[in-house]
Amino acid sequence: MDHNNILAVVLAGGKSKRFGRDKSQVKLGNKILIDYILSEIIDFYKDILIVTNEPIKFLTSSKISVTSDIKKGLGPLGGVYSAMKWVKDNKKDYKWISTFPTDTPFFKKNNLSKFYEKINLNESNLFFIKSKNTRHNIFGLWSLELFEKLEQSLDKGDRKVEFWANENGVKIIDFEYENNKDPFFNINTEKDFEIAKKLLKDDQL
Repeated sequence: MDHNNILAVVLAGGKSKRFGRDKSQVKLGNKILIDYILSEIIDFYKDILIVTNEPIKFLTSSKISVTSDIKKGLGPLGGVYSAMKWVKDNKKDYKWISTFPTDTPFFKKNNLSKFYEKINLNESNLFFIKSKNTRHNIFGLWSLELFEKLEQSLDKGDRKVEFWANENGVKIIDFEYENNKDPFFNINTEKDFEIAKKLLKDDQL
């Protein structure tokens, strides 16, 4: 797979309702959460786009651009649509976007290679990761060919990523990881945050 055809997109437009504050900006160890995913993917792609609706901090790089949701309150699907619209409006030649959350501090770049190695682009226009019987709908590879269909669906009121993906032929990529360190562990609550702090501390021992 040609990585030059893929734009990395970090979806940072969520309201973090269960966490109670913008979790992308919370400090874990010596970094804020969003910088964990950025530091892992920064060397993998030509460009990274962050979709956010608030001014946020993140690591400095000429590779990183920022846009906001074109229509607010549409959830991750709205973020994906906004990223695709950014590609088209800026006349970029990307054929795919690869989406990432802001709250998975243990995801490593070698996981990306494993994901892409299992993908046959002729099988679908949309790929999600599944591990340990859990589907990770924000870790996805989306073809720009889905743009018009996504636009129409959002106009009709579709909001749920999983439902929309199932309706549009998503291909699920089974992903295995060694030991019990889940690279897709995500922080939704303060309890999750405390677990992440312990896991990080264990890593440093």
